[in-house]
Amino acid sequence: MMTRFARTSLVLLLAILLLALSGCQPAEPVKTLTRAEAIPATAVKVTPETDVYPPVLHADGWQNPVPLGSPIDTAGAEDSPFITPDGNNFYFFFTPDVSVPVEKQLTDGVTGIWWSQKVNGNWTEPERVILNNDVSLDGCEFVQGDTMWFASVRAGNYGEVDVYTAKLKNGKWTDWQNAGEQLNKQYDIGEFHLSADGNTLYFHWSGHGGYGGLDIWKSEKTATGWGEPVNLGPKVNSAADEGWPFLSSDGNELWFCGQSRLGYIGPAVFRSLKMADGSWGEPEEIISNFAAEPTLDDAGNIYFVHHFFSKDGKMLEADIYVAYKK
Repeated sequence: MMTRFARTSLVLLLAILLLALSGCQPAEPVKTLTRAEAIPATAVKVTPETDVYPPVLHADGWQNPVPLGSPIDTAGAEDSPFITPDGNNFYFFFTPDVSVPVEKQLTDGVTGIWWSQKVNGNWTEPERVILNNDVSLDGCEFVQGDTMWFASVRAGNYGEVDVYTAKLKNGKWTDWQNAGEQLNKQYDIGEFHLSADGNTLYFHWSGHGGYGGLDIWKSEKTATGWGEPVNLGPKVNSAADEGWPFLSSDGNELWFCGQSRLGYIGPAVFRSLKMADGSWGEPEEIISNFAAEPTLDDAGNIYFVHHFFSKDGKMLEADIYVAYKK
């Protein structure tokens, strides 16, 4: 969720970014840290046993959610997960301390997108994905084939946060470029997912005559770009927020994040099935209690971010959880 990546301060972040790029450089280069080195010594790792609001599963088709564990999860914040359909490449956003202001995340040398690969059934030590030659803050990654789509705060944006693309070449992400004026200025889309054929874009949007704050919309690819967005309607969308969509590879399941409709605290993960007429059916709440941003492999395993909160409402950290398909 742009890891809630301090989305409350994006205007401030952009201003600081532009200031940095206009000549105000740090006196010394930022030391390259590992994730472990960047996490404060005082950080406390929350476990399922100490979690005040553990995720709650409502569907029979999956095992109870568990943390993805080491080396992915740490005492810092892992967020905005994405897994490739084959289940072998995992991307996520990381920041070492959720209490640190975004302007410090910008130059801490570790906040951003990370990648891990499954080898012999185990996840490798995550590596940072570099998507810039200068100062930027990147997150909300989505990978399809050799193309990565991601959100970024950097100089030259149309808005506060723009969508960019990058290409995988010889094992490195390169050729990053702005996704263009239509998506970033004319539509100014939120977080999104592309259908497997690349022809339909699902995204969240606000302030365009929808049913609530954030609604999920879709746009069809045209010869010149993307068609006029269409709201998914009142079954999927409500007076509350719905967003962070994920579409299964076969196009028949729409997963998203929204406020719990069963009375649980915080966001929940929902699934809607495609009907015979092509519309989306009544969503089912699958996982509740600060469960968000679902991403699935083709085996049907649900990966999502779980934010840990104290009883007094303070966010402590975040981990990636998985509910394995039975």
